[in-house]
Amino acid sequence: MHSTAFTRHHLFTPPPCLSARHHPSLRRASTVRMALREDGPTVAVVGVTGAVGQEFLEVLSQRDFPYNSLKLLASRRSAGKQLPFQGKTYTVEELVPESFDGVDIALFSAGGGISRELGPIAAVKGAIVVDNSSAFRMDPGVPLVIPEVNPEAMSHIRLKGRNGKGAIIANPNCSTIICLMGVTPLHRHAKVVRMVVSTYQAASGAGAAAMEELKLQTREVLDGKEPTCKIFKKQYAFNVFSHNSSVLPNGYNEEEMKLVKETRKIWNNDEVKVTATCMRVATMRAHGESINLQFENPLDEETARQILRKAPGVVIIDDRELNDFPTPLGVSNKDDVAVGRIRQDISQDDNRGLDLWICGDQIRKGAALNAVQIAELLL
Repeated sequence: MHSTAFTRHHLFTPPPCLSARHHPSLRRASTVRMALREDGPTVAVVGVTGAVGQEFLEVLSQRDFPYNSLKLLASRRSAGKQLPFQGKTYTVEELVPESFDGVDIALFSAGGGISRELGPIAAVKGAIVVDNSSAFRMDPGVPLVIPEVNPEAMSHIRLKGRNGKGAIIANPNCSTIICLMGVTPLHRHAKVVRMVVSTYQAASGAGAAAMEELKLQTREVLDGKEPTCKIFKKQYAFNVFSHNSSVLPNGYNEEEMKLVKETRKIWNNDEVKVTATCMRVATMRAHGESINLQFENPLDEETARQILRKAPGVVIIDDRELNDFPTPLGVSNKDDVAVGRIRQDISQDDNRGLDLWICGDQIRKGAALNAVQIAELLL
């Protein structure tokens, strides 16, 4: 879907608080259609009871993903749970090596440890593993893919039964996906030489338990109680703090270095300079990112808008007169990544710098949707 620009000349006037919940330019979910087909692949969803696992099911259904059979896999404590999917009730099975017998596509979102243990086993058995953890992202033999950005990285991989064999494909980190969806079209035009990213990351990035704790803390703080701090070890509600990943000897945390390393791998460019500061903010499921770009070649803001209007999976929300720009709440449960605050960087000469504000749903495009899109490239 092509993006829609909202400028001061646009005739549509949104009602009050529109951008806080449902912006008309953001793509909504399609109508659910049955996708059970005899010629479809056997699909396994690993970690199905988690936030991303549940979103896997939603995206598969909404995108009419074809499948012959479906396996829902999780830990022993979740085995036996009943989950509905497209008019049928499935029993969650315990995740074991034998789970991947006969599986064509395995969507993994069960943590790096499970991926490292069982991902290679699934691949040996012939499955194409699309892994949402960080376990294989920087493995030189594993493609790291955003379908709108670098689909060619996985062009050599085929489903078994179509002269293919098992393999692992890595889903990038959510912050990287959201960032590069908006920046890559500009990079192709003017070549980014330096990128500075500041992220404002939602609770969903730490899983369903973090989302529940944010809701609990909000109630507790408003009631004058001490907040329950189990996931982040500090108050999250009404607060902003450094991302909870480990801080490395160079002073950057792991989340920040993922942005640096993954950008270079996806762009196949070890020379691009990237620096990042990643923060947790008290939002539920969508990330915001402030991005400053320095280009090798000039790029003015109007040309940038023209480029982004044509970019797949991107929508422009950039109305200066109405002060209407992307918000995490506005992109929640939406497929598209929203770009706004597009402006020339006045600290750089010759139109060689731009500032952007990008928001995207962390569970959806930042995880489940991107993985399902990767699986679609295999069909």
